[in-house]
Amino acid sequence: MTLADLNALPPSSRAEALATCCGATAWVTALNQQFPFATAEALVTEAERLWEALTEADWHEAFTHHPKIGDVNALKAKFASTATWAAGEQGAVRQASQATLEALAASNATYEQRFGYIFIVCATGKSAEEMLALLQARLPNEPDQEIHIAMREQAKITRLRLEKLLA
Repeated sequence: MTLADLNALPPSSRAEALATCCGATAWVTALNQQFPFATAEALVTEAERLWEALTEADWHEAFTHHPKIGDVNALKAKFASTATWAAGEQGAVRQASQATLEALAASNATYEQRFGYIFIVCATGKSAEEMLALLQARLPNEPDQEIHIAMREQAKITRLRLEKLLA
């Protein structure tokens, strides 16, 4: 879809489209109220500004709209509306060894138990081994530090998905 197409959508349809980019309801609502946009860059800039202004609870909500890295079953079932994008973003995981997949699963569980949300990383262009190394490197972080790292990773994902939406 083009930016003109997105601008022309009824607000409810546009909200559905925006929700495929980021699952935070407050973000979708706030960004949807800013339409129309003159340029894609103006849209992305406003999307990023609004994301950074959200609460930690809003960030957590957005995180729930992602499958765990490497969780193919979740990609198929829970995330049907973004499964194609998520599968492409996590494409390297399909080529990972069984040992790497098991380590990802175990580290994901440890991360979620420690921080209260799944590990969020912009997976595009990263191998499973790279994502595992990032996950393990972030486990010792303090919760206040980690939430901001995860928030910035979500911002990268949202930007990429907005660009895909307008492609």
